[in-house]
Amino acid sequence: MDHPPVVAALHIAKASRLPMQAKDVVEVEAGRGIVGDRYHGTRHRHVTVQSRERLDEAAAAYGSPVPSELTRRNVTISAGAVPRDPGARIRIGEVLLEVVRVAAPCKLLDDTIGAGAQEALRRRAGTVFRVLEGGTIRVGDRVDFLTETGAS
Repeated sequence: MDHPPVVAALHIAKASRLPMQAKDVVEVEAGRGIVGDRYHGTRHRHVTVQSRERLDEAAAAYGSPVPSELTRRNVTISAGAVPRDPGARIRIGEVLLEVVRVAAPCKLLDDTIGAGAQEALRRRAGTVFRVLEGGTIRVGDRVDFLTETGAS
């Protein structure tokens, strides 16, 4: 990768079935998540992160575009693979995140994107993180992978 990935898009939803709203800046609280998002204050599911590069692969497999906001993830990075191994860490802007688990694509995707979208997004649907250090995340912020996957 020539350039480090950056934040390509930010989305939050006030409740589980409400549409995602695009944001230029979000405030993130340690141990709580993104202020104003439906998962703020939950135990572990603070922030979800996906890769635009992986969404484009899913779109190729699916045969139709996969818009970032319709996957219901909070942060879309421009490129690279989002870490999936529990305990792996990434820094996005000021915010330090730690992997909790892979984010499974939900059945809602077949309703919002179209039939077959859930399957196309399997293994490409991003990762659930907990927030270790809060701060601000802005579109365009650099993304640093702090834990190399597979490193010994």
